[in-house]
Amino acid sequence: MTAVRLGGCGGCVGSDRPGYNLVREERTGWTPVWKRCPDKCTPQSRAAKIQGRQDLRDQGAATAPAEPTSPTSATPEPQARRHTAAPRTEAPYRGRATTPRRAATPSRPTAAAAATPAAPAPRRWPAVALDVGPDGWALDIAQCPAPAGKKLTDWFAWLGTGLPVRVDRVHDAGRNGDGIVCLSTAALKTLGLPAVLPTTDKARSQLHRKLATAAASVGMELSEDVGPTMHVFRRKGAPGGPKTSVRIVFTPWLGQGSEKQKATNEQAARLASVAGLPDAAALARRTREYVAQLGVAPGSTPATTGMLLLDAVRPREQWVQDEETGEWSPQPRDGALPSGDVTIPPAAGARHPLTRDLMQRNEAVCQEEDFKFWARPLTEDEKAMPYAVVVDTCASYLAVTESLRLPAGPLEYHADAVWDSKVAGLWWCDFTQVAVDDFLPHPATFDGQVPQGPGWYATPTVAYMVTEYGYDPTGITDAYLSTHTVPLLKEWTGRVRNGYKRAYADLGLFDGQEPQEFLDAYAAHKETSDDPAAADALVLATLYKELYKGGIGKWTDSARKSIEDDDVWLKKVVATWHYRPELRFVIIAAARIAAHRRMRKTFKLAGRVPFAVNVDACFYAAMEPTPLELLAFTEAGKPVPGTLRLGIAPGSSKHESSIPIQAVIAAMDAGDHPSRLAHDFGTDGQQVSEDDQAHSEEATQS
Repeated sequence: MTAVRLGGCGGCVGSDRPGYNLVREERTGWTPVWKRCPDKCTPQSRAAKIQGRQDLRDQGAATAPAEPTSPTSATPEPQARRHTAAPRTEAPYRGRATTPRRAATPSRPTAAAAATPAAPAPRRWPAVALDVGPDGWALDIAQCPAPAGKKLTDWFAWLGTGLPVRVDRVHDAGRNGDGIVCLSTAALKTLGLPAVLPTTDKARSQLHRKLATAAASVGMELSEDVGPTMHVFRRKGAPGGPKTSVRIVFTPWLGQGSEKQKATNEQAARLASVAGLPDAAALARRTREYVAQLGVAPGSTPATTGMLLLDAVRPREQWVQDEETGEWSPQPRDGALPSGDVTIPPAAGARHPLTRDLMQRNEAVCQEEDFKFWARPLTEDEKAMPYAVVVDTCASYLAVTESLRLPAGPLEYHADAVWDSKVAGLWWCDFTQVAVDDFLPHPATFDGQVPQGPGWYATPTVAYMVTEYGYDPTGITDAYLSTHTVPLLKEWTGRVRNGYKRAYADLGLFDGQEPQEFLDAYAAHKETSDDPAAADALVLATLYKELYKGGIGKWTDSARKSIEDDDVWLKKVVATWHYRPELRFVIIAAARIAAHRRMRKTFKLAGRVPFAVNVDACFYAAMEPTPLELLAFTEAGKPVPGTLRLGIAPGSSKHESSIPIQAVIAAMDAGDHPSRLAHDFGTDGQQVSEDDQAHSEEATQS
């Protein structure tokens, strides 16, 4: 009898079932079965082995060499960093996102440390760039073998050999993703492929036939369409080699093709862009960093990537073996978000027929949104100040989603509901008579005005009104509540936040900076023309921001223009597991309440209050064109927790602009919200040019 261990090791490290290993045996027809660990391990011994491996991994990461670059890469591998920490090479990919560590203070190495061997190179990479150098094929990963020849058939045969290119799963119940091969312009020319994607149906058909014929000659197949990206695969049992699948990116073709192809590959085009031109080495390098931080490859859109990441860190299904037949099949995991239309009438989304029916009957629907265009009249003291300083909250959603408890199951109606701050859902409350702060927006409404009657509010809003303003929760009559409340976005938030903070650290922005140091660094962080490493970081930081914004918005995908028919939209969008407007309402409520709590505490401790708010931007009257005078400090000179704080961390604020107060007064007298002036002026209070305005607006939207 021969056994082959599939999971874990002698001490069961990495096994899905501690104390056991999954093995195949000839007597069971090679069906995987669980067997007791041959080392007779204990929880203590397993913990010790895991810690030992972690220590070795940390030591190796500290001494791992930088990845070699292609000799013909248009953009050199990042070298310099802007902050004072030790320079970082591209992190070796090991299938898990790693938390960035601040460089330790150098010390004299011990004899044992000096004898510690360097960490072995990773066995797989998410992406690799294929280029052509003076001596033939050149790859930016030295451990990846090159194709044997320069013909299309040689290239397809190379793709089918089992390249060390793959996106490893980040959860034991998840699945591995296809690795990505990025072709340069020189590689396309060597393979006899056009530098520009054909524009006619006939030319594209001929190109597809050429590729398919070459692939079939070595047992490979293609995805149906030919465009900037394509999948090459071999089915299980097909001749020529093992089952395999690889994603190909024809880098020079990015931004070409049909409108659908352009939209589908928009993120890849931005990752590949260097000085406005697509670069295969930059695409592969940035993709490796993206996957190392998040654990998933970029999807077609930031919103789609957000859902892919959530399914990767909290898989909805797991593969279970039938005890009688031995066959494996996917089964829903405990706590998985259900598919199908599980919406409730008060929180079904603007496009849903349930919402239309309620509004036609003049019944209330949930309106938990960010603050939008709230403003109050300026006081005489505020009018006497020369500037309006605009501060914008960084990553406001990421500041609340990690520990926020969300409804995992459908919301169920409860009459005579009993208030419980730990239960996620919507509550029928009347805040019309609750006294709130006169100079601040009303915390329960997106327009900041006193509500005109009872309405549906998410748990974070109700909890804030109860604890801060004395609302009596016994007045709650009805509620839609979840029977299963979990911190659904904990792992999701951790990965996005780590990637976001690491990218900004490479731009000179990191935790612990003094206020003026942060303002100076933020003012210069987009100047990346002479620093390829900073250019990479700026691209990645922008994509991370779009991911969490688009991912939250994906919960109520009501404005998808590609599906105009409402019935088709109900079947293709609402019936999916990621159409959950009530989840978005809870998240938005938590972010809005966090902003209000910060404004209120700053008002109490620093005496500064905004006169206008729009989404994440707050407008304060000030004597100087800087937010420094708005900050509250302790006697020890530290920022007061919970008040307005400058920094790049989620929940902290950055300086958006400074506007002459007379321009603000004129705009408000004309009936305009002062947010319309935010991009007309720089942080120094001076009016900017139209080109600078367009650039600033584009950066803010991204």
